Amino acid sequence: MSNRTYFIGIAGNIGVGKTTMTDIIAKHFGWKAYYESVIDNPYLEDFYENMKRWSFNLQVYFLSHRFQTHKQMTESDYSAVQDRTIYEDVEIFARSLYEIGNMSQRDWDNYKALFTIMTSYLQKPDAILYLRASVDTLLTRIRKRSRGFEREISPEYLYRLNLAYERWIQKEQERNRVIVVETDNFNVFEDKDHLNTILETIQKICG
Repeated sequence: MSNRTYFIGIAGNIGVGKTTMTDIIAKHFGWKAYYESVIDNPYLEDFYENMKRWSFNLQVYFLSHRFQTHKQMTESDYSAVQDRTIYEDVEIFARSLYEIGNMSQRDWDNYKALFTIMTSYLQKPDAILYLRASVDTLLTRIRKRSRGFEREISPEYLYRLNLAYERWIQKEQERNRVIVVETDNFNVFEDKDHLNTILETIQKICG
């Protein structure tokens, strides 16, 4: 590793394994880990009970939290890895909520304008590690972690998010370094060879 600091973003759908991968990368390289605000999120449980009512509130909360985190990471003197990037907020979650009618045109336009202004001040990550998984795999992993507010997540919602991720990641691959990891048959605790390949790829980027 060189002496400069690096910033890697971990992207992927709900339940794909971002937090686990964030832990592994942070420990392996000695980087600081930044996590998504989930347990302490004041809107998340309400959102899953009534998406249409709380979608804008939730997305603004996530945007504010991730902007603060992103700014802190890029202004620090240490390398960092982030559990979900700020760019997924607008391209995946807010857009999908708008497209299925759970966010109004007015709120979507307002959110996009706010997102564009805020992210214009941010430094892009050195690379995005995109974890890909099928809906069946996501549902299995979500059930295993037993978060009560996630029990109402539908396969249809996860499928729509997967489609949005694929659309977004294709654009990201044209502009940024993207590492795509297929996770359906990948156990990070057992498949050490595959994990080491991922870590070696990151090291080459940050070499």
